Amino acid sequence: MSRVTDSGSTASTAAASSATTRGGFSNVDSDQFMSLLLAELQNQDPLEPMKNSDMVQQMSQIRNISATDQLTSTLSTLRESQELVTASGLIGQKVEGLADDASQVNGVVDRITVETDSENDTRNVKVHVGNQTMQIRNIRTIL
Repeated sequence: MSRVTDSGSTASTAAASSATTRGGFSNVDSDQFMSLLLAELQNQDPLEPMKNSDMVQQMSQIRNISATDQLTSTLSTLRESQELVTASGLIGQKVEGLADDASQVNGVVDRITVETDSENDTRNVKVHVGNQTMQIRNIRTIL
């Protein structure tokens, strides 16, 4: 990469520090990466500007980050949909597993529910056997 003047060093260092605090550069999203790139461009040494090949490489990295984010989102949605389909297929089936209260459950699934946690942006598919509930991943046997 090109050299950065002292004034730009502070901005780039702050952005890089923010990124590494959250788990390294592998966790940098496209907005953070773009901020780093813009800080570098604004504060580069005019006598030794960034080479075109470096710019193209960084733009490619931005595209890769964006594609990875989209793939992760798509796979998460697919997993959640698959859990719901699987759980709905269990209605009327006899199952064994571990309930939410850590007790053993053995009986017929009579309904399913989906619990969402907006704080963590997660959702849990649960099956109901009588008055007990269990997460679908805690089912051990389908009879």
